[in-house]
Amino acid sequence: MENLPSYLNDHLAGAVAALELLDHLIKTHQGKPLASFFKELRDDIEADQKVLREVLRTFEVKESLVRKAGAWIAEKLGRTKIEVAGEKIGEIGLMQALEALVLGITGKQLLWRALGAASETSSRLQNIDLGKLEERAIEQVERVEAKRLDAARAAFRST
Repeated sequence: MENLPSYLNDHLAGAVAALELLDHLIKTHQGKPLASFFKELRDDIEADQKVLREVLRTFEVKESLVRKAGAWIAEKLGRTKIEVAGEKIGEIGLMQALEALVLGITGKQLLWRALGAASETSSRLQNIDLGKLEERAIEQVERVEAKRLDAARAAFRST
């Protein structure tokens, strides 16, 4: 139990970074089909973040403002990698942003799986459908991965 606050707050911070990145991607792709894709994904991640906050409350874990602020800053710094010299995001930048989202969502899937295993011995977790949350994360990864591969095809196509 002593490591649980850190573990949960790390995942909460990851959600903060993902939401910030998605806000940027929505704005960048405004008026394009990708914007609605990113809005839908953002809604999903925000819903998952609310469940994670419920888990924190269940275990009486306080949210770490330092970790959330660090994630916010890290996302801003990471954004410089996908935008070169202030230009709008290109295909390779889009691919890298989608890759970051795939990695983060995979981490969330593993969080739900770990909590599912812990629910076998913790009654506090038994009211949360962790299996459904894990399935939703898998579905999110598949959706984002399809877009990532589209971006890879565009970024690396022969001219």
